[in-house]
Amino acid sequence: MSDKTPTGADQEAQQMLTQGFAHGEASEPAPVRDIALEEADKANQRRSRIAGFASSLISLAILVVVAVRLLDLNPKGLIEMVPRSAPFWIVFVINYMMPPLSEWVIYRRLWRIPASGIPALLRKQVSNELLMSYLGEVQFYAWARARLGMVTAPFGAIKDMAILSALTGNIATLVMLGAAWKIIQSGVMGKDTTTVFTSLGVVLVTSFVILLFRQKLFSLPRRELFIITGVHFLRIIAYVGLTALLWHLVLPDVAYGIWLVLATLRMLISRLPLVPYKDAAFSGLAIFLMGHDDQISYLLAMMAVLYPIAHIIVGTVFATVDLITSRKEG
Repeated sequence: MSDKTPTGADQEAQQMLTQGFAHGEASEPAPVRDIALEEADKANQRRSRIAGFASSLISLAILVVVAVRLLDLNPKGLIEMVPRSAPFWIVFVINYMMPPLSEWVIYRRLWRIPASGIPALLRKQVSNELLMSYLGEVQFYAWARARLGMVTAPFGAIKDMAILSALTGNIATLVMLGAAWKIIQSGVMGKDTTTVFTSLGVVLVTSFVILLFRQKLFSLPRRELFIITGVHFLRIIAYVGLTALLWHLVLPDVAYGIWLVLATLRMLISRLPLVPYKDAAFSGLAIFLMGHDDQISYLLAMMAVLYPIAHIIVGTVFATVDLITSRKEG
C-alpha cells in the first residue's frame, strides 16, 4: 500500500469529483442524459401530433356544421335584411371581436402568446357557438400544446379562464338585472317580463352557487386572477353596451334603455348551460315578449341570423386554413 502524500493537483481533482457527485453530475453519465432528453423530445413530438390531430378533427366538425347551416339559409331574404349603415358594421365587428381580443390580452400576459393566437381564439369562439359550449376550450388547449411548445400543460390556465369568465359573467348579469328591474316591472316592454326574468335569474343563481362552492377552484396566483377578473368585467360591460348600441343604430326611435334591458336578457340566456344556438333562443324569447312591435321583432330576427352567418364565415375561413396548415406540416 502506498503512503504517498497527495499533491495539490490530486487534491483539486478529488474535490472536483466530490462536488460532481454532490450535484448529481457524475452519477448520470452524458450518454444517459442524452437518451433521456431524446426520449422527452419524442414524447413532446407525439403529444404535439396528437394535439394537432385533435384540432384538425374539431376543424372538420366545424366545416360539417357550416355546411348543414348553409342549407337552411335563404340568400335572398338575408340580403334584404342586411343593414346598409357603415357605423352598424363597425360596431358589429368590434362587438364580435371583443371576446377573443380580451382573451388574447389575458393569455398574452400569462404565456406571451403571439398575435397568431387571435385566430385560434376566434376558432374557439366559433366552436363554442356552432358546436358545443366549452368545446372551443378543448380546441384552444390542443392549439396551445401544439404551437406554443409549452413545457407545462396549459390546462390549468384555460380552466381558470373558463371558470372566471362564467363567474364574472354571472355576477355582471345579475347586477345588470337588478339595475334594469324597474324597467322590467314597468310593463313598458309589452307582456309580463317579470316572471321570465325572475325564472332565468333563479337558474343563473343556482349555477353560480354550484360553481362557487367547488373545491380547489383555481390554480393561478391571486394577482393574476384579479387581473383576469377585471378584464372580463370590462369586456362584459363593453359587450352589453355595444350590443345595445348596435340595435339602437338600426332603430334609433326605441329608447336606449329598452335595448339595454334586451341586452341583459341576451346575457342571461348566454349564461345558461346546455342551451344550443343561444342567439336564436334569445331572439325567439325577445320576439315573444316584444310581439307588439313589428320593427323590434324584425330586427331581433335579423340579428339571430346575422351572428350565425358571422360564425359560419369565420369558421369556414379558419377551419380551412387550419386543415391546409396541418396537411403541410404533416
